[in-house]
Amino acid sequence: MDIVGTRIKELRKGLGLTQKQIAEKFSIMQSAVNRYENNQSEIPYKTLIAYADYFDVSVDYILGRTDQPQGKLYDFKPKVEDNEDMKLFIEMCFDPKSPMSGKLKDVLLQMMKGGDEK
Repeated sequence: MDIVGTRIKELRKGLGLTQKQIAEKFSIMQSAVNRYENNQSEIPYKTLIAYADYFDVSVDYILGRTDQPQGKLYDFKPKVEDNEDMKLFIEMCFDPKSPMSGKLKDVLLQMMKGGDEK
């Protein structure tokens, strides 16, 4: 991944540090830093995490998964299969005489559809 070398080089230069200074901070060889920055060697995950922590950026940013240094913020939406057995189960779980049960049942059915539809 060319982006990794580019990002770690930009981060280093952004603070005005040399490869030697980074190598000393991370207890690695300067030649290793050079190989990582020039995409001649893959950066070990422990060193990648050290970069992210030191420069206060996300690993996703270094890996090029996002252009936002703070990382990609995920809105977790678990996928639930839309099947009739699950709908029947939800129907059986709620007392039809209770108005609150009806609301909860509707919320669960919406979640099965992906939550965006009304």
